[in-house]
Amino acid sequence: MARGCLCCLKYMMFLFNLIFWLCGCGLLGVGIWLSVSQGNFATFSPSFPSLSAANLVIAIGTIVMVTGFLGCLGAIKENKCLLLSVNENAKRDLKEGLLLYNTENNVGLKNAWNIIQAEMHCCGVSDYTDWYPVLGENTVPDRCCMENSQGCGRNSTTPVWRTGCYEKVKMWFDDNKHVLGTVGMCILIMQILGMAFSMTLFQHIHRTGKKYDA
Repeated sequence: MARGCLCCLKYMMFLFNLIFWLCGCGLLGVGIWLSVSQGNFATFSPSFPSLSAANLVIAIGTIVMVTGFLGCLGAIKENKCLLLSVNENAKRDLKEGLLLYNTENNVGLKNAWNIIQAEMHCCGVSDYTDWYPVLGENTVPDRCCMENSQGCGRNSTTPVWRTGCYEKVKMWFDDNKHVLGTVGMCILIMQILGMAFSMTLFQHIHRTGKKYDA
């Protein structure tokens, strides 16, 4: 039974990272298309022409592709070093994201953290102290308080959730891995069927020589 759960978890990890890798491929493709067809239409600074939207999308796509590939490799090979590397990179990225919590134009990020912390009874990434460099010593968001009230996060004596949200999310995935695996397989099957249908239609059009106007 334990071996079966481990196998299920391994292939769920592979499927997740495969989708992640495919998203990276898509971003890279969009970035290259923007670079070739649109030029520097979205250059962020005239002083730095290479700092454009196209190059930014290419860079993000490459990073996502590499991360997804390492995750797939680590899952299939059961390589502890690679899996730990993916795990630590995810934690680091989340902690860096905390720095944007109180910045302008990031209301969505702030709301997302508030909802996660309130619903999952957690605080920060690893633990509640992750907020100290962002909000100040002994200060956490109000949603970290066990009994939420206005300004409770600034009171050092207020009981707060001490478990990090990263661990809570991992526990949630572990508890729901069978459901998520089923949903993931359904999505993958739908994608494969879509690819098969599109290729069948392409081959049919190619053989008959029929052309369709865009």
